[in-house]
Amino acid sequence: MRNDKLERELEMLLLLTGNHRVDIDQACTRLGISRRSFYYYLEFFRDYGFNVERNAPGVFTIGRESPFFRRLIDRVSLTEAEVIVMQRLLSRVAEKNAVVEGLREKLRGYYDFSILDEEQDGTGSSLIVDQLHDAIKYKKMAVLRSYSSPHGQTSRDRLVEPFMLMNGNQEVRCYEPASAMNKTFKIARIGTVDLLSDNWMNEHKHRRMFTDIFMFSGETTYTVTLTMGRLAYNLMVEELPRSAPFITALDDGRWHLAMPVCNYAGIGRFVLGLMEDITVEGDNGFIAYLQQRIQAMDRLLNNDEGV
Repeated sequence: MRNDKLERELEMLLLLTGNHRVDIDQACTRLGISRRSFYYYLEFFRDYGFNVERNAPGVFTIGRESPFFRRLIDRVSLTEAEVIVMQRLLSRVAEKNAVVEGLREKLRGYYDFSILDEEQDGTGSSLIVDQLHDAIKYKKMAVLRSYSSPHGQTSRDRLVEPFMLMNGNQEVRCYEPASAMNKTFKIARIGTVDLLSDNWMNEHKHRRMFTDIFMFSGETTYTVTLTMGRLAYNLMVEELPRSAPFITALDDGRWHLAMPVCNYAGIGRFVLGLMEDITVEGDNGFIAYLQQRIQAMDRLLNNDEGV
């Protein structure tokens, strides 16, 4: 019956979406079909615009970026901005509630929140961020259409490999093959985004951009470790609340800090101002930085006294 055939087609579609392990024989056994029928269905999917790919010998997959899926998502899914708002509203519900937990689980199915940057309230242009989110999640190349240059009055298309949303989804970190450089692009300067079917080709060259709690940015982080007394601890958590996850209370009434930084200047200023209440443990680069700063201050003071 046609209904039985349709059911098998849908089951095969679900099975092959994102498949990386199930080979032809295993698929035929699960679906109760012959190898001949398997290839017939596969050709049917190709004819209707699904991206059928071969991952390994005998292992086929249907790409989630297939035009059919994109049209379906556009019609039934929430936008990135709507998902963010709903997630924030649900986070304010403290009591255990089956309905709330069900909604949270569904929202997690819409988006990979590890990709989205929610540190700030801004969410950028939701459609553009939607496209960039998918490019990052599925490791696809994209074209940033009519990107306005910050150094001139011109705009042009930029072929890139997006791999990181930043600054409350206001910026995107990309590798640009034409310049062979990692660059940060402003979402507001992007006209539209075309998501391509081409996979990343330069993932080994991607360099993430980090911003530490002192607002220094860089492609590399260094872990600073130190022990603080009550004064230093109070000032740290009051002035820099985002430092809390990196602090552990010790049994002796002090606090241990192990925190990644992009530049020693921010944490260095904090330590130098509270040296009597802080014991620095590492890293070696930070210890060397502090020694240089102390020597520089010593020379400055000695020169002042000699005037």
